[in-house]
Amino acid sequence: MKDRSKIEQPVAVEFKRFNDEFAASLRSETNRLQSAIDQILNASGKHVRPLLVLLTAKACGQVTDNTINSAVLLELLHTATLIHDDVIDETKQRRGVPSLNAIFDNRISVLVGDYVLSTALIRSIQTGNLQIIGIVSNLGRDLSEGEIKQLETAEESIIDESCYMQVIRKKTAMLLSACAEIGSISAGASGEMVEKCREFGEYLGYCFQIKDDIFDYFKEANIGKPTGNDIREGKVTLPLLHALQTGRREEAEHCLHIINEKDFTTENIDLLIDFAKANGGIEYAEQRMQVYHDKAVEVLMTLPESEAREGLLLLADYIVERRK
Repeated sequence: MKDRSKIEQPVAVEFKRFNDEFAASLRSETNRLQSAIDQILNASGKHVRPLLVLLTAKACGQVTDNTINSAVLLELLHTATLIHDDVIDETKQRRGVPSLNAIFDNRISVLVGDYVLSTALIRSIQTGNLQIIGIVSNLGRDLSEGEIKQLETAEESIIDESCYMQVIRKKTAMLLSACAEIGSISAGASGEMVEKCREFGEYLGYCFQIKDDIFDYFKEANIGKPTGNDIREGKVTLPLLHALQTGRREEAEHCLHIINEKDFTTENIDLLIDFAKANGGIEYAEQRMQVYHDKAVEVLMTLPESEAREGLLLLADYIVERRK
């Protein structure tokens, strides 16, 4: 497991500034809103996305005021989508602590999510860069489309790997792609370098989501949500998708019947998890993740050698090696 401090080291000063500005951007005189904001700040995650913005900018030149502003707005946008996702999925826990909708209710959670999203949009305008504003605007559409596509595939029990890849591209890969792209733009990188950074971020996004999906199949994964939670919501992810294509026909048909009927009892969820593991689903997902990791590294090595590039390499390793 890669040491986070080594990943952050090339942008340690800038990362602290990001954290200060992120916290400062979320302030309200409304008591209930401020209470919800305090909960968000206390439950903040690993900040992989702003770290990606900062490291990419430094690898392409230097971190500017626009880089910090962009890191804040992208983390705000990500935070807003998580709040809304928890409402949609009726999730009661995130990162091991109660979600906003569990503490308050759906009405407050949706409004808080809207407040955070609006704050992100204000920040995007403050960059004064139409290219960045355009990327963020398109990103908002992609994230919404990804969530709707995922709901659609779950409701209709669509068992298709290409459809799965479309969902994670919109849901996760495009966000990390935007982080790397905007980071490079904020540093004044050339068009060619911006494109390479965008591609690097997209590959990293596939790695991130596949790793998250693998966690759902292990009880020991301390990620703040119950094992089998994706399956419980009707989301058939890569390990199970592979097993359904390669497993014994009788067993696969029985599993498909459970999925189509949405008969997600604890016993059936355990059955689906065991079926995925027994038929090489985890190994297949890990192999696919490694392919995207290697592609990301290949693109990254075309950037000039620097401490920031080394930090990005460590970040790529961290994403595929993390345990939560």
